[in-house]
Amino acid sequence: MNFHRTHRSVGKFLLLGLSEKPEHQSFLFGLFLSIYLVTVFGNLLIILAIISDSHLHTPMYFFLSSLSLIDIFFSSTTIPKMLVNLWTQCQAIPFAGCLAQMYAFHLFGTMDSFLLAVMAIDRFMAIVHPLRYLVIMSACLITNLQSLVHTCLMAQLTFCAGSEIPHFFCDLMPLLKLSCSDTHTNKLAIFVFGIIMGISPLACILFSYACIFWAVFKIPSAQGKWKAFSTCSSHLTVVSLFYGTIFAVYLQPASPASTQKDKVAALMCGVVIPMLNPFIYSLRNKNMKEALRNIRLMESLCG
Repeated sequence: MNFHRTHRSVGKFLLLGLSEKPEHQSFLFGLFLSIYLVTVFGNLLIILAIISDSHLHTPMYFFLSSLSLIDIFFSSTTIPKMLVNLWTQCQAIPFAGCLAQMYAFHLFGTMDSFLLAVMAIDRFMAIVHPLRYLVIMSACLITNLQSLVHTCLMAQLTFCAGSEIPHFFCDLMPLLKLSCSDTHTNKLAIFVFGIIMGISPLACILFSYACIFWAVFKIPSAQGKWKAFSTCSSHLTVVSLFYGTIFAVYLQPASPASTQKDKVAALMCGVVIPMLNPFIYSLRNKNMKEALRNIRLMESLCG
């Protein structure tokens, strides 16, 4: 066995994408360009509406604007590279670029998860002004640690089982399948961080909503109960979509047919949900609707 063989025995990888058929490339390029533009401009509009309306300068909307910003970064991790590959018909991504993409995807994906947990807590208890910054910084540090550990461990592996990744971006499991090194440590890190970073935010969300439901159950009037539940509907929708796709990607048993399921679930988590979040939060929120109307009014006056 050659112990001097560098881990970069494969200097670049080929992202096979969603389809290798030439007739699908133009359609996929148009589709994902549209999704990306809607994601970026929709989330930027949410941020602008919150910044411009002083009535929305509360912890709940601070976290919502943070979620919108992270969603822009999250979708930018995968879609621009996918668009370049579709446009140029070049599927190559260098080893360093692959590690950077994997790092960013798990960083912003986990930050999404922690922010959803914090937003759930904010639904049933008042968070004082200084605390929100501490929570955001803590989430950034924890998620950076996870992504950094995964990236450093991946950088130590040797890849000699081919260079074709049957995915549209560099993710942990597809890369591990191409390695001929011992991946036991990598899989252990995935399991440990999966428990810590996956279950702890979800536990916070479940605990928060258990408290909310118990409090709402005590409200005597049906109208009061409906009003209380309606304030949580947008967040519950996003939580259901987000965690549903995470479970679909990482908790399903391995099988030869699981590759396509991974692609669909990753598309939902990293592409579709960031696009839907502005619609979910704006269409069901009276304060956001009013703020967006004020922006349109300002634009018409300036025009």
